This record gives sequence, structure tokens and C-alpha cells, in this order.
Amino acid sequence: MGTHYSHMTAADRMSIQALLQAQLSGPVIARKLGFSRSAINREINRSKAQPTAPAGDYQAGLAQVRSQQRRGKAGACRRKLGSDTESPLWRTVIDGLRCRWSPQQVAGKLPRMNKSLDPAAQALAPPTLSVSHETIYCAIYAMPRSTLRTELVGLLRKSHKTRLPRTRGTARKGGLPNMTNISLRPPEVAARIVPGHWEGDLIKGAMNRSSVGTLVERISRYVMLVKLDGNTAEHVLAGFKRRLKSVPESLRKTMTYDQGSEMALHETLSAQLKIDIFFCDPHSPWQRGSNENANGLIREYLPKGMDLSQVSHQQLTAIEHSLNHRPRKILNFHSPHELFSALTADFIRGVALQA
Repeated sequence: MGTHYSHMTAADRMSIQALLQAQLSGPVIARKLGFSRSAINREINRSKAQPTAPAGDYQAGLAQVRSQQRRGKAGACRRKLGSDTESPLWRTVIDGLRCRWSPQQVAGKLPRMNKSLDPAAQALAPPTLSVSHETIYCAIYAMPRSTLRTELVGLLRKSHKTRLPRTRGTARKGGLPNMTNISLRPPEVAARIVPGHWEGDLIKGAMNRSSVGTLVERISRYVMLVKLDGNTAEHVLAGFKRRLKSVPESLRKTMTYDQGSEMALHETLSAQLKIDIFFCDPHSPWQRGSNENANGLIREYLPKGMDLSQVSHQQLTAIEHSLNHRPRKILNFHSPHELFSALTADFIRGVALQA
């Protein structure tokens, strides 16, 4: 009899008890009943009258009762949100998802939102004011088929799409003159202990004929999107220079980039902005991990196959605002905007003190 994974019945448990009393081992019982060894071992260990009792002390009746109790608790996390999608907690979750927050970001922000309420509002709030991200996932996928369920599943970041290799079509890699390898980058950059270090990249449009530049500050994960008029090195130089000039000089110390040919004028950019530019090793996107993650988030707004030349400055600004105001787990559920604003304020205070 082959191994199967259905739930054990009362009859299965009676058989286990009888075979144990006949001095048969767990593996033999598993073969006879068609369960895996691990399933039989778990069943025996969690259903003995006493945890320290021998396997022969297994009691089928007690095992069945405990099984029914466990089944009664199954789905408790889903029920914690309840089936009423008009409840305050559900509405808060749905609003967060519609703002393109992930379930983890929604769950992480809920306790902070509760603390911000005044005492009177807290007294009127429902007793379950926070849930885990797993609860949100369970509740969404347990919903009956409906327009709302379809919408919420579609809002989940990895719901119906698989990340494909970023570069298809024309090659972006090539030897650049006078590159400074990432191995020479100061240790403080990798340690993320000093602000002002950036990672850069391009996301490509349909047929690689249009692009948007992306910049991410390594400590705050603050994202800036760069409107480009074309794909040439001259266009990239103009676009990156324009956006980075809006950042205080003390907050633009270095930039880490891949070896894309669009950075052929990196020496000019470095000289004009007084910023050191380092290049990753070939085929090593993890060396710009913050930027790679940001690109994945940006693709929710600018999907592959889209003509990015048609995206306006106003649209890019709106995407920036949405990304930078999301709570991030890695930032203890603060937003990149909050941290980057604090860094900028510290810079301004430093200048005032020096003056």
C-alpha cells in the first residue's frame, strides 16, 4: 500500500493501538496502514497518556479526542479577522493593501496605528487590533470566490507573477573605462553605518527601447526615480545628475552600479557631482541588493513590456511617494521617507552649527 497523506480516522487509531500492543515497531505499522513513518511517530508521541510514557501506552480514544480538539482550532488565525470584510480591522487591512503595502507591512503598522489613537478611541476599538501577516494571507485565500477576493489576491506582490531575468534583448554589459571595482569601496558602505551611499540601475521598457533610472539610499531605502529621454550614456548622465543634485552633498557620497554600458560617462558624473562611483562584479546583482529589491517593487507600477517613455514626471513622482511612505520591516516598520527626512534634517542642523 502506498503512502498517503489523508487525516487519520478513529479506525486508523484503533489499528495503531492494536499493532503497538502486538509489539510491532513504528516503521512496520506505517507500512501496514499506508502512512509515512513520521506521521505514525508524531501520532504516537503526541497521543500518549503521559509524554514520558513508552509507545505502547498509546490510547486510541484519547488520540481521537485530541485530534478533534486540534481540528477545532484549525483556521483560528483566519477567523481572527472574521468573515465580515466591513469590520474596522478588515477595512484597515484592505486599505493598506490598496495602498500597495504588503501583508507584512500592514501587520507591522497595525500596533503603531492603535497606539496613535486617543484613549476614548482605543476604548471603542475592537479587541483584536492587530494580526500577523500570515493571518492576512490565510484570510484572503480562504475567502469565497468574489470580486473582492480577486482584487486582494491581485494586490499580493508575488500572487500571479514570477520574476524573470531582468535583461532580455540587447545586452547591457560591456567593458567600461577606468571602472573602480566594488572591492575598493569603503567598508562603511557595506556596513550601512553612514548615510549618503546610493545604489543605481535602470529598469527597461518594451524591447529595451525606453528606460527609467532608479536610485536607492542604502540606509533609509529611500527611492528616487529618474525620467530619461533616451537610453544613451548622455541621457543617463543628464538624468542622474539632475536627480542627485537635489540631494545635499553630504548625502551623496558614493553610488554603486552594475557594468551597464549606459554608465560609460561615469567619470563625468563623478567629477560633476563629487561622488565616487563603484561597479559590481559581472552577474552579481546581490551586490546591489537594496536596488534590486526596489526594482521589484517598482515593477508593480511599471510592469515589463510597458513603454516607459510615455510615463510622465508626475506619474514617477506619485510612484516615489507611494514607495517611500510604505512601512518597511527592515526599518522597524518606519517608512523610507521618515528616515531620509531625519537624515536631511541632521545635515541641515550640522550646516547651521558650522555657520
